[in-house]
Amino acid sequence: MECARKIGEQLYWVGASDRRLALFENVYPIPKGVAYNSYLLVDEKTVLLDTVDQAVNRQFLDNIKAVLNGRTLDYLVVNHMEPDHCAVIEELIIRYPDLKLICNAKTVAMIKQFYDFDVDERAVIVKEKDTFSCGKHTLTFVMAPMVHWPEVMVTYEMTEGILFSADAFGSFGAISGNLFADEVDIEREWAEEYRRYYTNIVGKYGMQVQALLKKASGLDIKMICPLHGFIWRENIGWLLEKYQAWSSYTPEETAVALFYGSVYGNTENAVDILAAKLAERGIKNIKVYDVSVTDPSYLVAEAFRCSHIVIASSTYNNGIFTNMENLLHEIAAHNLQNRKIAIMQNGSWAPVSGKLIEEILAPLKNIEYIGEKVTLKSSMKTGQNEEIDKLADAICASMMP
Repeated sequence: MECARKIGEQLYWVGASDRRLALFENVYPIPKGVAYNSYLLVDEKTVLLDTVDQAVNRQFLDNIKAVLNGRTLDYLVVNHMEPDHCAVIEELIIRYPDLKLICNAKTVAMIKQFYDFDVDERAVIVKEKDTFSCGKHTLTFVMAPMVHWPEVMVTYEMTEGILFSADAFGSFGAISGNLFADEVDIEREWAEEYRRYYTNIVGKYGMQVQALLKKASGLDIKMICPLHGFIWRENIGWLLEKYQAWSSYTPEETAVALFYGSVYGNTENAVDILAAKLAERGIKNIKVYDVSVTDPSYLVAEAFRCSHIVIASSTYNNGIFTNMENLLHEIAAHNLQNRKIAIMQNGSWAPVSGKLIEEILAPLKNIEYIGEKVTLKSSMKTGQNEEIDKLADAICASMMP
C-alpha cells in the first residue's frame, strides 16, 4: 500500500524509511533508523528525482505507481549515484521502458559501473545552469562535486524555489509521520543527528561544501528536499548557518569535550579530576567520553561542535591506546581544523602516547595546543594536582573571549 505525501504543487514525496538497519554504510550506528527520500513531479512530464536503497524498494515502487495513477514515468534525475540512492534504477527501467535519465557526464560513467543496460541511449546530459522544462515547472542543475562523491549535482526547481540537495542538508533518522523539519523539535531531538551525519559523511569536504553554499546563496530557496532526513520549508537559515560553521571548521560552541582511553581506570581518574577542576572554575556543559564505549561517529561530531578538546590516553604496546588511536585517525581523516587541544598521557614505563597523538594530528590546520602536557606514571599522585590545576587554568583562559 502506498504511503506517499504531497509536498508542493504537483510534487510528491515517494520515499521510505528503514528502521531495521543497524549501521549506515555498514559503519555508523543509526539507532533512529534512516529515511531514503525521493521526489516525484507530476507535470506535463513526470520526473522522479533520485531513487532509494534496495531495502525499501517495495514501498518506493508502490508510492510511485499510486502517484502516477496510470501515467508512465518519463524522466529520472540522477543527482547522486551512491547505491542507497540509485539501487532501483534498473527496476524502474523494466517497469517504464521509455524512461530517460537526466544526469551529468560523470554520472553516466558511474551508472555504467553499476549497471549493464545501455545508458547512452537513455541519458539526457546536463551541465551547470542548464534548464529542463517539465511543463509548469522548470529545473536547473548545479554541479556539486565531492559533496560527497565526484558526480554529485543538485537540482533547483525554479517555479516554487525548491532545492533537491542530494546528500547535502541531510540527517540520520527515519521519518515518523512528520515529514517537515518544522513539525519536530530539531534543536532538542535532531541537531545531534544532523551534526553526526554531516561530520561523518561530508565533513572531510569542507571546501567543496563551501563552494556549494556559495552557489546556493544565489538561489531563492523556499524549500530544501534532501535525500535523507526532513524536508525544510521554514527556518532554513538555521540549517545554512550550521553548514557554514561545519564546512569552515568553525566550532559551533565555546565548549570543552574530554576524550579518554583508559585500560584500568587510572587515566580515567585523571580526566575526571580535570573535569571537576574545570567545573569549579565555572566551565559549563562539560562532556567526558570513554572512547571504548562511545562510537567514534559521535565523538567526531563532538569534535566539530566543541572549541576545546582534551585527549587523554594510556600508552599501549608503545603506542596509543587502540580505540583512541582509531578515533584520532577518524578525526584526522575528517579534516578537523581550528581547535584548541590539551593532551594527557599515561604509561607505566614509557609514556609516549602524547608524542604520538601530536604526530597523528600534525597534518590538521590551525591546531593550538594548550598548557603543558600532563604525564602520568601509572596513576595520579598527590603532587600532580598542581599540574592538573595549571592545565585547567590554561584551558579556562583560552576559553575567555
